[in-house]
Formats: sequence, C-alpha cells, structure tokens
Amino acid sequence: MSDTIRLDGRVLYLSPDPAVIEAQLAGENFTRATAGALRDNVSTDEITPVTVMLTYDERLGQYPYVGFKAGERMPIGRHAVKKGGFQVTVAGKRYGKGSSRESSPLAELSAGIRLIVAESFERIYQQNCDNIGILTTTDFSVLDRLIAGEAVPIDEFLKGRDALTQQIIRSGGLLAYSRFADWPAPRVREVANVANPANVASTGEPKTLVEKIIERHLHPGIESAQRGDGVFIAADWRFSHDYFTGMCAHLMHRTFGKPAPLHAPDHIIAFQDHLVLASQSIPHVRDGLLPGVANLMEGHTSFSRDYPVRSHGALDNSPGSEGICHALMAEQYALPGQVACGTDSHTPHSGALGCLAFGAGATEIANSWVTGYVRCKVPETLRIEIDGTLRDGVTAKDVVLHLLQMDAIRSGGAIGLVFEYGGAAVRAMSIDERATLTNMVAELGGFTGIVEPDERTVAFLKERRGVDFTLENWMKSDAGATYRDTIRIDATAIEPMLARPGDPGNGVPAPQLEQDVAIDIAYGGSCTAGKREDFDFYHEVLRWGVEQGMHVPDGTRLFLQFGTMAVRAYCENQGYLPVFERAGVTLVMPGCGSCANCGPGQSADANEVTISAINRNFPGRSGPGNVWLASPYTVAASALAGKITTFEQLKRARG
Repeated sequence: MSDTIRLDGRVLYLSPDPAVIEAQLAGENFTRATAGALRDNVSTDEITPVTVMLTYDERLGQYPYVGFKAGERMPIGRHAVKKGGFQVTVAGKRYGKGSSRESSPLAELSAGIRLIVAESFERIYQQNCDNIGILTTTDFSVLDRLIAGEAVPIDEFLKGRDALTQQIIRSGGLLAYSRFADWPAPRVREVANVANPANVASTGEPKTLVEKIIERHLHPGIESAQRGDGVFIAADWRFSHDYFTGMCAHLMHRTFGKPAPLHAPDHIIAFQDHLVLASQSIPHVRDGLLPGVANLMEGHTSFSRDYPVRSHGALDNSPGSEGICHALMAEQYALPGQVACGTDSHTPHSGALGCLAFGAGATEIANSWVTGYVRCKVPETLRIEIDGTLRDGVTAKDVVLHLLQMDAIRSGGAIGLVFEYGGAAVRAMSIDERATLTNMVAELGGFTGIVEPDERTVAFLKERRGVDFTLENWMKSDAGATYRDTIRIDATAIEPMLARPGDPGNGVPAPQLEQDVAIDIAYGGSCTAGKREDFDFYHEVLRWGVEQGMHVPDGTRLFLQFGTMAVRAYCENQGYLPVFERAGVTLVMPGCGSCANCGPGQSADANEVTISAINRNFPGRSGPGNVWLASPYTVAASALAGKITTFEQLKRARG
C-alpha cells in the first residue's frame, strides 16, 4: 500500500436525512458541519442486503448502500456510489454491525470507496476492511486534512492498531501478507494452571478462560501475547456456509493456486443452510434471483466436491438442510477448550460449550483453510454475572434483550469484548439456553461469548453426541483474572422483553408496551431459537392454547422452523407435532430462511408486522415489514392472541 493517502474522489456522508443523501448523489458536496447528524448503527444488511449478495467478485460494486435507510426511505440506488465518484464514506457509531459478510466492504471497495471514517466500528467489519485493503479511522481530523488537500501518511491509519494488523494493512491485505509469512504446523500448548493464587508468581498473572484457550493455540512463532496484541491462533474447526464458500474458494485459489494445499481438510466443514429455502422466498422468486442463488450454490458444492472436507447438504425430499451451521457445530463438533471460526457472526453460539468460537470474513477463512491459523486480537473480557433465578416464562433471549437495551451496550461500549457469562442463573441454564446467550453476542457487539464448561456441558456431550468428555483443571477463569468490567444482573428483576423494530437494542419490557400491536406473522426458529429447548417453550404455550380451545387466528400466521433435523426428530419423539398441527402452525425444515430474508416467514410488504424469535431486526432483515424481537414464549403467545402479548398476559386474559 502507498505510504501516503490523498483524496482523489468525493466524500459520502451517511445522514439520517434522505434529502442530504439525495443532494450528494445529485452532485452537491457537503462538509462535516453542513452534513449534520450522521447515521449510527449502519448494518451490513443495509450496506449489502442479502438479495444482492448473489456474486462474490467485483460485480458487488453496483450495490453498496442500496438497503441504507434514511428516515423512511432508501435513497441510494444501484450504481449510485460508483457513478457519484465517492472515495470516502463517513458515518456515526457502530458502523458495519450485524452480519460478518465480507460482501459489504468488497462492494464498497469495488464501487471506489478507499476509506471509511466512523465514530466506531464493529469488530468483524473493520477486520474485513483490513483484510481486503480498505482503510478505516475514527479520527475525523484525518478527514479534515484529506479534504484540505493534504497527503496523509499511512501511519495515521495505523494508530491504535496492534502490530500484526499494522503489518497486514501495510501489505495491502491479509492474503498479500500471508503469501510471505511463515506457517508452521499448528500445535496445542499446555497452559499453566494458576487457579491456586500461590502459583501466580511462577506461572504468570491469572487468566480468563478465553486467554487460556488463546495461549494454548498460539502460532509457534509467538512466545506470549498480552491483551490487545494481534495474534494468529490454530483453529480446531474452520467452516463456511453457502453464501460465502464460493467467495472463500475464489480468494484462496487466487492467492494459493488451484488445487490449494488445505491444512487438515477433515476439520474444515461446508454447510449448505443459508440458501436452501430460496425457492420459497418472496423476493428471490419475484425478482428472478434464483439463478444467482444457483451460482452461489455451485461455488459451494464445487468446493465440497473438489476437496476432502466435511459437508452438510440440502435435504433430498423437501426444501431444507440437515441443519443450521451453528446448531450443528454445537450438536456434532465443538468441544470445550477448542477454537472454532466460521463465516458467520453467530459463530459464538458454540461458546456455550466452553470453547472459543468467533465469526470471520471470507478472506480470513480462505487463509485459515490453507494455513490452519486464524487471526484475532487478544481480547479484554466483560463478565456478565447473573445471580438469582429467572421468573417462569423468562428465558435467555429476554436476558440478551435486557442487555442490549443498556446504554453501555447500545453505545458500542462492548465492541470487541468477550462476554463471559456466569452466576447462579447461568449455571442453572441448559446448554441450549446458554447458546442463546453466546449466539447473540453478535448483536451485543462482542468478539465472542463463553460459559465455563461444567457438569451440564459434560451431560450434553454425552446425551447429544455420545462423547465421554472429562473437564480439565485449566478450563475455567482463574480467581483474580482481569476483566474490563463486571455487569451484575438480578435475574428476578428481568421481565419478558421485546425489541422494537429497527434494531435489537430497541428493548422494552413487554408489560410496558403502551398499546396493542396487531401482528401478521409470528416466527420461531433460526440458530438462536430453533433448538430443542426453544421447541419445548413453543410447545408449552401452544399445548395450553389448544387445551383452552385456541389456535392461531385468521389473519395471523405462525411459522416454526427446526434448527436441525435432530431437533425435528426430538419434537416427533416428544409428541409435539400433533399439537403444532392443531394450533395452526406452519412447520419449516432447517435452514436460515426468514432470518436471512430467504424463506418462509418473511413479510411481503412494508405494512406487515412480525414478532420473531430470531436474533436481529435491522431494516429489511426479514422482509420489508416491521419486525419485533421476543422470546419463544412471547412469540407463541402472540401468535395465539393475534397481537403482541406474553404468555403470562395471555393466561390472565383467558382467566
């Protein structure tokens, strides 16, 4: 990369005012002062909606920001950024939140964007920018200097970045760096056990569980690492799904040749789950997008066919898949103390088992396939201590929505942190419920989530997978480990929660909803809410409803989607399916579906209202309508009532 950066194009200020956006697209140039307020929380769903992610190369340059919402409008059309000659994008807090899709920065880069200035960035998004050669900064004075015509040294864009990331940025991206780096065979190190404070002097300072896992998996060329250091760590599992396998393979072949020399291919997994329900997706059928889906599928299946990797594919007899990648990782692969990385922001799901699991972009995964290593920064940890006992009808989903509405989280104060969950309420949770806590660290802005493995973890591994697992002494955080902060929550004070449309952080306790909200769609499923215990919750509500003579009313539809085929088998064995049928449920086979705006359960127009147990409700996420987030209990109860209500409120109303 050049030693200096000049502004040769225009600056695009992402404003919440559609008039400001339209004026810029028409050729008017603004300053930071005249542009006014900047949009916060610009998600990757807005930068590149899933309906444009049908290619994995420079053709994405047609589409950046076509889903961007200013007021109630989406003013940026196809080709607008490239035609406008924009080189710099400017935005507010938490830019690039949501999905880990590298399609977003690739679309920006391909449209001519070379620099993004924001008040703060989400971790995966900024790392994806580093990997493909887009510069980022939170220093607005650098923008002023560029606008003034100054040639700004590259060093200005390296401030505050760890030494490894600086090398990658200087190299022009991760794969350019990787070609000349040393990649010895990964090895797992032993970790000193400092649980006994008497040993601290001889073995180093007390460590968190994630710090210990990183220490065990460090690249052999790194003797030790401190918090904040950029490192490469050996990954026990590396996976991709059908949206990004083709992109990963394309990037890998471009750098390492074809066939590429994969490291431990039996520990690489290709999941066909995100696009398997596209034939039932409104926009994909209506807008003729299925050929593009077939293009992505071919990229995925050709990789699975050409290399001896593990693969989970589509069902033979109906639309759907063997399971959603995150659910299958917990059901079949991840183990306590391991490292797992995948092309999806909800990869932390498996942290419920006590492993280090995190999402990465396509470039990172492509590099890991060949080297066996994945990059991360040794993170700080936020301890979430949940004491007491959750009320009846309050779930892990309510806990996460409670966290999301806290000012410290909404402002981006937890970006890049580990969420280490503990306390009596967490210890009482099943692994399925713990997985909801760790899964939605993606929405909380964290690096990953983790729960210390215990006897429940061992029992889960034995029951679900037939694995006899023995916990080791090091598999816990040490007394005296350093935390960025500790958030203490009284479990008894948490009520059933909702998140208003637009952002998972728009939380409100359901009993405080001031007016009735009629719903058109209720949706239970996704990696977050398609597990066995989630279906226990759906069934509990719907069985009660059927016994009361209730069913889903006309004008409302309830979709329940299994996370894996094993969950479906569980529901069949438990006798749940007849209850679902009598209640008026539409059952959907495993796949990301509506959660990725690609299958049954999505809205058809902007006037429809959905209540959903999925993980995020960014604009356009599950169709053009408004999406409220809630727990499985609240989704099922609302479906029976035809309006948003909790199970407790529904029972009182019928009493």
